Amino acid sequence: MRARRKKWAPGELAHNPLIIRELEKYQSLKDFFPNQAPLYLEIGCGKGRFATETSRRNPDVNYIALEREEVILAAAARLASSREVGSLAFMLADVNDLAEYFKPGDISRMYINFCDPWPGRKKHAKRRLTHDNFLAKYQELKIPEIHFKTDNRSLFEFSIESFSRCKWLVENISLDLHNGNFPDNIMTEYEEKFSPHGPIYRLEAKPPTQA
Repeated sequence: MRARRKKWAPGELAHNPLIIRELEKYQSLKDFFPNQAPLYLEIGCGKGRFATETSRRNPDVNYIALEREEVILAAAARLASSREVGSLAFMLADVNDLAEYFKPGDISRMYINFCDPWPGRKKHAKRRLTHDNFLAKYQELKIPEIHFKTDNRSLFEFSIESFSRCKWLVENISLDLHNGNFPDNIMTEYEEKFSPHGPIYRLEAKPPTQA
């Protein structure tokens, strides 16, 4: 479901300094930042809480939050502009196009938080961001680690199977994140809203070359 239109969103997209524009002019979006700090990428930033807080806590890291919905991206950038943040930027793009914007080795860590589980028909499995096809793309980009969270148990089990089948190392698994030993967890808006209704699942994964 697409987000509802907001009258202020076009202005935010056009003028918010945290949004990367003219993506095509960069050989790699890592060059957007004036330094060579490690780059963390979030896929699907929602309303921006996770990106804003992660950036604030890690001022020595360059952080990019990707979102494909314009209104949601505008809301996230608007929130970040009102808070104290570190080296943070937002981009309007699709995860399928990562290779157009980043070179292998550019991304030091990737976050996938509460992505669409694509339940139902078996053919939809290829759209899940932890499907084998996506894992191959992440490996081509030499992303050394992925941090993954979901409240969907079926997606979590599917993801563990995908990582294992593709020889990724899966570690720091939690079947109930909020009652586990992860004191530094940063909640997304979605996570705060839905965690009272069931457990949050979390894992970290490293590709075969990093395991």
